[in-house]
Amino acid sequence: MQNHTSEKKRAVVAVTGASGIIYALRLLKVLMDNNAEIFCIATNSAKEILPCETGGAKDIYGALLRECPKEYAEKIENISFFDESDFSAPPASGSFFFDAMAVIPCSMKTLGKIANSIADNLVVRAAEVALKERRTLVVVPRETPLALTHLRNMCSLSEAGASILPACPAFYQKPKSVADIADFIAARAAMAMGFKQNIFKEWGYEEKL
Repeated sequence: MQNHTSEKKRAVVAVTGASGIIYALRLLKVLMDNNAEIFCIATNSAKEILPCETGGAKDIYGALLRECPKEYAEKIENISFFDESDFSAPPASGSFFFDAMAVIPCSMKTLGKIANSIADNLVVRAAEVALKERRTLVVVPRETPLALTHLRNMCSLSEAGASILPACPAFYQKPKSVADIADFIAARAAMAMGFKQNIFKEWGYEEKL
């Protein structure tokens, strides 16, 4: 049950240093389409990788301005952005309610810390809050191949209640661009968080009409 007065659903999106920041940008766009109240955390490693994958953008805010149509500018302004060291941020406390959190993309370092409750930054602490408060946590790991230690950490998180959603896009949607491929993962992540998406249709739904 929600215990805050806002009519908007609250979403926490954490971006780590794994390759695939486009997944986070496309998810943020879907969440903006849902009119969600968004709290975005970027790790220091994500900030280092971000310019290489986003045409030189220096932060998530700038990357979103490049990625999204101009009509999203006001919605982007309303996103709350936090550094990984900011433990005064609302998502650091269980007393602050949020509906769902996604760690996208999730590096194996961050995944291991969440699985072992090593809350030395805001991303891990917010994920820990999601787990202990029994809120939705979606982890989107981006690594290949996977070591046994990676798999064991994913198993631990799944047992703790998190949804493990590897960045493995499908191709039956006939994607025509990298953005289309990223949108599939973003849509699946949004659905796992409990938000709507209009990127692809439900399988077999049209046949039932």
